[in-house]
Amino acid sequence: MPQQVRAAVDSLTYFKLIGAMFMWGGTWIAGRVVAQELPAPLAAPAIRFLLAGLVLAGFALLSEGRIPRPQTGAEWGVVTGLAMTGIFLYALCFFHGLKHISAGQGALVVALNPVVVALAAWFLGQEKMTPLKVGGVAIAMAGCLTVIGNGNPLALINGSVGIGEWLILGCVMCWTAYTFIGRRATQTLSPLAATLWASLIGAVLIGFTALLQGGSDLAAWSWRVWASVVFLALGGTALAFTWFADGVKRLGAARASAFVNLVPVFAVLQAAILLDERLGLPVLGGGLLVIAGVWLTSHSKETA
Repeated sequence: MPQQVRAAVDSLTYFKLIGAMFMWGGTWIAGRVVAQELPAPLAAPAIRFLLAGLVLAGFALLSEGRIPRPQTGAEWGVVTGLAMTGIFLYALCFFHGLKHISAGQGALVVALNPVVVALAAWFLGQEKMTPLKVGGVAIAMAGCLTVIGNGNPLALINGSVGIGEWLILGCVMCWTAYTFIGRRATQTLSPLAATLWASLIGAVLIGFTALLQGGSDLAAWSWRVWASVVFLALGGTALAFTWFADGVKRLGAARASAFVNLVPVFAVLQAAILLDERLGLPVLGGGLLVIAGVWLTSHSKETA
């Protein structure tokens, strides 16, 4: 590929990743609205991923003339893994976690994602661990402990961390697994196909759980809930998931995940504007430590 063409492709990939992070920042606001207004919130993500899958299927028909689908049992297995980790289990942790903590605080915890991805890549033998990475991991972990402890980094050790913080930490684990499975998926499937089928399978899993949970009266949903669900489906899933999968395919899992540290920045800003949330200085300071640690961890990949 000529250098100029490659530079243009990389620039477009970076733009898509930043756009995906902006929309994922907005998902925390939409998720907080849904979690606070609905006693049983799982019907919302079920509809979210069903809509996203249908939109992606329609886009595939218009652009490719067909709906791409996995061809082998291995491909179906990988797509199901995406649905289980990044959609079903993530949705359980995300919506129930946001019943207990603010959108901005939750997003600051999830900013730890790139560091956990880097640790997992080292554990799996895919990347080397350098002194700079170790420093970045330590700083990010200290910041995360400060955020989940509402300014007290020893809260986790003292056992005073609430269920909301634990659930959002579960989001981090789910997303780490999704990132690595996504890297495997895009070796043989297009980002669109992987996201499409993961969304539909995830919608079925969440919908079945929502039926078991009960308590969902769609007619009683406010316009705020419906607007949040539509945004989650179109922006936070159809576009953002596909753009992120494309970034993983072109840049690699760890490098693409480095952009996730923009999510809490966008989330805190949007939460302040749309939800009038105000985080304390110790929590914001912890968030800055997380972002600084993530930057060090990511920067070491380029310089090590």
